[in-house]
This record gives sequence, C-alpha cells and structure tokens, in this order.
Amino acid sequence: MLVNEMIARAVAQYSDCPAVLFDGQSRSFAQVASDADRIAKVLRQSYGLRPGDAVGLLASNGLFSISLDFGCARARLMRVPLNARLSVTEQVGMLARMGTQILLHTHDLKGRADDLAAALPGLTIASVEDDLLGADTPDIILEAAKADDPILALYTSGTTGVLKAAVHTHGTYSAVVRNILLNLIQPRPGDVMLHAASLIHASGTFVVPYWVRGGASAVLPGFSPPDYLKAVEQTGATALNLVPTMISMLLETPGVDTADFSRVRDIIYGTAPMPRPVLKRAIDTFGPKFSQFYGQTEVPLCITVLDKTDHADETTWSACGRPSLDVEIRLLDDAGAEVPPGEAGEIAVRSPVVMRGYHDADDLNAAAFTPDGFNRTRDIGRFDDRGLLYLIDRASDMIVTGGYNVYPREVEDVLVAHPAVVEAVAVGLPDDKWGEVVTGFVVLREPVKEQLLIAFCRERLAGYKTPKSIRVVDALPKSPVGKLLRRAVRDPFWEG
Repeated sequence: MLVNEMIARAVAQYSDCPAVLFDGQSRSFAQVASDADRIAKVLRQSYGLRPGDAVGLLASNGLFSISLDFGCARARLMRVPLNARLSVTEQVGMLARMGTQILLHTHDLKGRADDLAAALPGLTIASVEDDLLGADTPDIILEAAKADDPILALYTSGTTGVLKAAVHTHGTYSAVVRNILLNLIQPRPGDVMLHAASLIHASGTFVVPYWVRGGASAVLPGFSPPDYLKAVEQTGATALNLVPTMISMLLETPGVDTADFSRVRDIIYGTAPMPRPVLKRAIDTFGPKFSQFYGQTEVPLCITVLDKTDHADETTWSACGRPSLDVEIRLLDDAGAEVPPGEAGEIAVRSPVVMRGYHDADDLNAAAFTPDGFNRTRDIGRFDDRGLLYLIDRASDMIVTGGYNVYPREVEDVLVAHPAVVEAVAVGLPDDKWGEVVTGFVVLREPVKEQLLIAFCRERLAGYKTPKSIRVVDALPKSPVGKLLRRAVRDPFWEG
C-alpha cells in the first residue's frame, strides 16, 4: 500500500475526526483530504504540471501544511522543501539544481518568494492560501501513483559536505511509515502528536503514521518553550517529538515542574547527541517516556531505536539503539569488508526505507551504495555484546547544532572570504543547550573585531551556520601535506 492509498483509507475510517490542530483551529480528515485534492488538481490542470515534476515549497508550519504535502503526493509531484532559514543564494541553488519551475509559498514568506522569483528567471510563484486553496477545483481525474514515482527531494550536506538532494519515492516513503509504526511508536485513534519543529524535517515523517491510525497532528508555528508547555496541555498531546536542544530548553523554562504532561505517553528524540545530564533530568522531570531513533535523510527514520525499556538502564544511554526490524546493518572497513564482531566500522544499511539515490549525481550514488545495495552512511559505529549500536565518530567533521547539520567547509569558505582572514577552521564545540555550537578559529593578516567577522558570516549564511564565536590563533595545525586538521583543533575541547 502506497502513501496515497494510506491517506484515502484513513479518510474513509475517520472522516469527521480532527486530523490537524493549529492556533485554535482544526481540520477533519475529510477536510484535509478535500483541500489536498483541490491542491493536486489545480497544480496539474491550472499550472500544467506533470507526474514527476519538481515543486519547490517555501512554507511555514500551519493549518494547511499537511494538505499541501498530501496534495503534491496526490498529483504525483516531487516536493522540494526549502528551509526558510537559508539565504536566497542557497535557496536559488537548490531550486536550480532540481530544475524547479514553480515555487509554492505561504503568506508569511511571500517576500522571500518574490526575491527568489527575481533571482531565478522563469520561476513561477504561487500562494498556497490564495492561488491553490482559493481556486475552484478542476474537474479532472488523477491517476494512481506508482511505487517508483518520486515524492520528495530533501537537500542535505550530510557527512560529505556536498549539497545534494536525496530522492524518496512513493515506495520508499510508504516504507518509512511502516518503519515508524513497526519500530518506534504505536498511535491509537484520538492520539495527538505535537509538532514544533518544521514539518519538512524529521517531525513531518510522523504525520502519516498518526494519520493512518486515526491520530491528529497538533502543529505549532515554531518552538517557544513557554508556549510549548501550554500547548502540551491545550492540545491534549499524547506524544512529543523533540530534538535534544528543545528538551534542554524546556527543562530550563519556569513552570516545567508543574506542567501537565499526564496525557503524554511518548517523548521521542533524535537527530543530535543527547547529553547524559540532560537525559537524566528529563526522565526525572517527565517520567520514563523516552525513545530515541537514529536515522539519516537518506535512511529515514529509524535505522536503530533505543526504546523505553532500554532507557530504564542507564548503561544504554550512550547507545543509539538496536537495529530496526526492517533494517539490515553491516559495519564495513575501508575496503568494504565486514569488520570482526566488537570492532568499529562504517555503518552500512539495507532497507526498503533507503532513498532511491541523490538527484543527478551518478558519482555520489556510486560511492553511496555497495554492489549488493547497502547504503554507506559515513557514520562510524560499533556493536556491543547486547546488540546495541554506538556511534563512535563521523566519517567527516560535520557539526550538529540544535538538530541542524552544518558542514565546516561552508563556514570556512565564508570566513576566508573576509580580507582580514588568512586561514580558518570551523568546528563544533560542546554546548549544554545546543549540543554543539559552530566556532571559528582564524589566522589573521590584520586585526579585526570578532563581532565584525560574525556579522560578515551572518550576511552570507543561515543563522544556525553562523559561528557563535571566533577565536584568533597564531597558526592552525596541518598535516605533512598541508591539509588543515580540524580534529586537532576540535578534540581537546571534547576530552572527557
């Protein structure tokens, strides 16, 4: 059963039940499906889009977020969601690489959509609220999707630092739904998952699993700890999906100890390392409700799961979990052979949830897959004798800050573009709130104030990629062939 069939089956069963909650408003299963049908038919008929065409999305969380995603799937179009926090330059490059001819935007992001249209000749922009939902529904018949139809292209720099789009199909995305239901969470009719993170990220993968079980998605426009605590009670949330940074911020929010979490059965976290002190305090505050997943954009959502039972044993907290039932994991050495038991190796995964491949990137795809179909994650892991997988290191130096991936070269390229900077290294340093914070180390040719360098970066990078601090040094460590050694800069700050 593919995604569109899952959506239709739930509508037949839960038609009048609330499916989406946002800002005091709600949409039933039938209303969401009707909105999605209108969006699909308008895109296909009025805008002339064909199955497989790429559609850019610049949309904030809102009442119609799910209808928009479902509508694109119903029309057999490939969504290309843009992170609104990225710069115009970054977003233009993402749209251009996919050959995107149309960008759908919400009201609040019209200014950025106009900027993108001006920067990318031939790009059509359309308002979700006015041009799609405000239009009459064309009288056309939409054909059923096929398993190999592309449904989603998610941009990631992953662990290679090369910006690329991981393409998922109706087949792989349907497998993701089953993966979540099989390994991580079992929603019941009337359950509610609270979403504060953008639905274009991991949070959005929970929508269909809840939908098919008759659960609702309570959507917030963003994450504000005080508002989030209120929303837990007001929405009757039974499940929360948070990154470790959010959990840390909630624990520092006045009133957290008296907040009503009585209906919450599941608190799911992932996407970034969880500091042990934060996890201990969270369990003490909210109870034994925590499960962790480990996955990647290329392999969503659950490669491994550390469930509630595992969390009861503190010796498991540094693990990322046990292999999901629908996932095969091998640990490989540099030559591609499996390592002996107990030794560390690159994590390679084979599963129905693995992406079809990177868009228009034959060389990357050749490197990403083994001859027998395992996806090489470039993460280094080790199994213990209990079957728990531990992440030992990344095959690169990617920084994970607040659940967002930052590749150091992006930051370094901006830093060395400043006329006062001779050399630069960007690394992630430990931080109780964000897990890691982007920090620049620079060698200068002339004095310049730290705040001026940070401002220079902020003009050219997304906010989460901008260094929180910059340190001036006399020299940076290099290999014998002159390669800058990021880990030699980073590791002393992580010792212990």
